[in-house]
Amino acid sequence: MGSERGDEYKRPCSLGEGTGSKEPDYSAAPQWATASRLVPTHQEDFVGFSYGFRPGRSQHDALDALAFGIARTPVNYILDCDVRSFFDSVSHDWLVRFVEHRIGDPRVIRLIRKWLKAGVMEDDTWSATESGTPQGSVVSPTLANVYVHYCFDLWAERWRHRQARGNVTYVRYADDIVAGFEYEDDAERFLTELRERLEKFALALHPEKTRLIEFGRLAAENRARRGLGKPETFDFLGFKHISGRSRAGHFQLKRKSRRDRMRAKLKSLKEDLRRRMHEPIPAQGKWLAQVVRGYFAYHAVPSNARSLQTFRHYVKMLWMRTLRRRSQKDSTTWERIERLAAAFLPTPRILHPWPEARFLVKHPRWKPSA
Repeated sequence: MGSERGDEYKRPCSLGEGTGSKEPDYSAAPQWATASRLVPTHQEDFVGFSYGFRPGRSQHDALDALAFGIARTPVNYILDCDVRSFFDSVSHDWLVRFVEHRIGDPRVIRLIRKWLKAGVMEDDTWSATESGTPQGSVVSPTLANVYVHYCFDLWAERWRHRQARGNVTYVRYADDIVAGFEYEDDAERFLTELRERLEKFALALHPEKTRLIEFGRLAAENRARRGLGKPETFDFLGFKHISGRSRAGHFQLKRKSRRDRMRAKLKSLKEDLRRRMHEPIPAQGKWLAQVVRGYFAYHAVPSNARSLQTFRHYVKMLWMRTLRRRSQKDSTTWERIERLAAAFLPTPRILHPWPEARFLVKHPRWKPSA
């Protein structure tokens, strides 16, 4: 995962540059106007392992990059980092200073300060905000990305080139950070220095959700030699990552849908089905097909077929229970649900390619930035 940035600090630029207008117009949609200039201005600065809130970079691109790094580079330890209450902890002063590195228009800086100080309404009571980014606003994701870029990305990039003894690879999606290390002492030093680094910018790692685990191609053999159990797993972007083996016995990174996320999705689906209980069965079937198709669109990755089958099975069970509740005389059988499912619900199948194949297409190794 190479870097796509230039110099750390570049000259400020006005939002009017390159637009054909000397005076940018913020009257119609000031946040959209600001975000539309902040994004391209900072894109050339952002590093290659940054994936969240960036045009043309999806969650699956981040998952592919992580899988490629674990499979193709000597990764033996994984540091799974969780920043505690990131969006509520961002320092306004530091954020404005970071934005000012690339934006020289005082009107934009003034707008950003106003948005940060806008406050929140809770139970009809307004309260001022001294830290954090405005949740749900158009510009918030870009501001958050700028903040992490300066307080983590640039520092981490320098750390792996100047201080690491072995291979180090990173993937970051918003405030979710996964780092892979060849040597355990590198990982431990990085974790210690990362805590100190984040503290300078009013951030902190969650003590219970930040873990350093043995993971990778040699993890199973090394742990077995020491009399330990199977390698631990870690979660990233809705998937549990597992050190597994292919049918030929080679190392293979396996990914399965997180059970807690699946349970939450099914719980929400159950509530929606109750509200649609008395709709015609064809209408229910078409709606359920959209839900299942949407779930498969994200989760249908290689090695996750069993989770897809499990999700579809529970959808059928919820549908049967809903139909039975429509009337005390209803005697919907499992055989009938199977026929309805065959008519409406898509069958589980893998939709995404193997992560290494897609990663190499999007990031050819001959590119200088690779």
